[in-house]
Amino acid sequence: MKNPNVHFIDPVCGMTVEPGGAAGSFEHSGTTYYFCSKSCLEKFTADPGRYLKPATSEPVTPEAAQAEYTCPMHPEIRQVGPGSCPKCGMALEPVEFSLEEDNSELNDMTRRFWISTALSIPLLLAVMPHLFGLDIAKWIPHHILGWTEFALATPVVLWGGLLFFQRGWSSIVNRSPNMFTLIAIGTGVAWIYSVVGVVAPQLFPESFRNAMGGVDLYFEAAAVIVTLVLLGQVLELKARSATSSAMRALLDLAPKLARRLKDGKEEDIPLEHVHLGDTLRVRPGEKVPVDGIVTDGQSSVDESMITGEPMPVQKTVDDKVTGATVNGTGSFLMRAERVGSETMLAQIVKMVSEAQRTRAPIQKLADTVAGYFVPAVVAVAIISFVVWALFGPPPSMAYAVINAVAVLIIACPCALGLATPMSNMVGTGRGAQAGVLIKNAEALEAFEKVDTLVVDKTGTLTEGKPKLVAIQPLADKSEVDILMIAAGLEQGSEHPLAAAILSGASEREIEPSKVSDFESVTGKGVRGRIGAEDVALGNLALMELIGAAATEAEPKAELMRKEGQTVMFVAVGKLIVGLIGVADPIKSTAAQAIKALHDEKI
Repeated sequence: MKNPNVHFIDPVCGMTVEPGGAAGSFEHSGTTYYFCSKSCLEKFTADPGRYLKPATSEPVTPEAAQAEYTCPMHPEIRQVGPGSCPKCGMALEPVEFSLEEDNSELNDMTRRFWISTALSIPLLLAVMPHLFGLDIAKWIPHHILGWTEFALATPVVLWGGLLFFQRGWSSIVNRSPNMFTLIAIGTGVAWIYSVVGVVAPQLFPESFRNAMGGVDLYFEAAAVIVTLVLLGQVLELKARSATSSAMRALLDLAPKLARRLKDGKEEDIPLEHVHLGDTLRVRPGEKVPVDGIVTDGQSSVDESMITGEPMPVQKTVDDKVTGATVNGTGSFLMRAERVGSETMLAQIVKMVSEAQRTRAPIQKLADTVAGYFVPAVVAVAIISFVVWALFGPPPSMAYAVINAVAVLIIACPCALGLATPMSNMVGTGRGAQAGVLIKNAEALEAFEKVDTLVVDKTGTLTEGKPKLVAIQPLADKSEVDILMIAAGLEQGSEHPLAAAILSGASEREIEPSKVSDFESVTGKGVRGRIGAEDVALGNLALMELIGAAATEAEPKAELMRKEGQTVMFVAVGKLIVGLIGVADPIKSTAAQAIKALHDEKI
């Protein structure tokens, strides 16, 4: 029976943890808690109460624990659980980025938008039939038309725009006027005025009456404004969703499973079940599951998703490997050193996510202007009402109301409030998807002033794939002979450059020589026998190992290196008979891209 004072569920992430494989433990209120990672241990140690139920001091489940949310425009606003920002009214988003996609708000806004659109279109037809060549009076008597407008507009304003009224009221309560303040006041006044005009038109003086004796109604103005603002919200949420998808695509680079060795057995487990210190096997062609250290075996690993370098990197015992990089043809064992949110990939995503919430210098100006703008608009609306009521043509009061409402709605500072944070969010997200990491909004804003671009050519101006570009004979061997030897040796090699040499031989229709007694010398090259002759292909260190003098070959090799080539020596016996040059060819579009940059004065 388990000790009740020992808890085997990580209280932070909810994973089952065996004490023997735990990353650490912590005693709190007489109970010992075990943790799957140091990150979970540190979070719990800093604030145990956040992860425990107050009544029972037992850990809450991951489903019950609510995440912390923040405002993309005002990062200082934080609360547990979703909601809206008390300052700007924008929907809050989780502080910690998750692979799980939550489009509930987008789906809700989209549903409200389409239903509001379906009701607003017949409302416009009823109010402005002449624009569509219709005669509504034939079908709907004038005294019923007002009630028809009321029936169509009320669901749009009170249900479709409910969120705007909630955010508008919150902005007034918190003394932080924003665009929702104007939207709520403008559409609310238009709707209430129109309702009174339908229900009790006798309350209005004669100056409010139209040619038919009724009161002019503005249901369509309120409904259409709400519908258009809903459209703006849908577009905003779609942009945020697209940005989140780009971030999610980064996290999806990591494999879903890892092959763990435990008690002499191998099993595939979900990535989230990998603990610190676990021994994992990485087979040929697989992605490295987490960050760690090679403990057995060797291979070449494609780290281009992290470094941008196309050349795979040789990995042997004690070398570090990074999660989501791609293993080559070799197999190795590794020890997990960083898992979950501690891996380099997760840290990159976290950095991009935090960069999206940083504030650009221009946003400070926008916030300052917005603080004065909303009260100024309300003041202008009041002045407009008074001026039209006193000096406007009849029906002056009707004109006064509609112009005051128009000022409130049309002056809505949507662009002022949203342009900067949305540009920041979309820019950093698209950059991350393209492999460009932007540290913060200030750096993004500084791009506008950039006039010089420094380019790392590998994979940028070049193809990113090595290619055989030169064969330099040094003895009585021909280029064909040298390539036959090199291709024959590389047939049994796992070295990253082997594919380039074999591809070069295939393009030239050259058959590789048959090699026996093949041997790969780690970090130096390969060697073997062709018939009765010893042959070798590799770097200077390999030539020194076999006793081949490079006095004559090295100057020519240096010239090839200056042209950007990786040089390999080919030896027969103890004589260097040729040089092989492999390079990363320039992209066909590189010149055009550079010209386009020059045209932009960069």
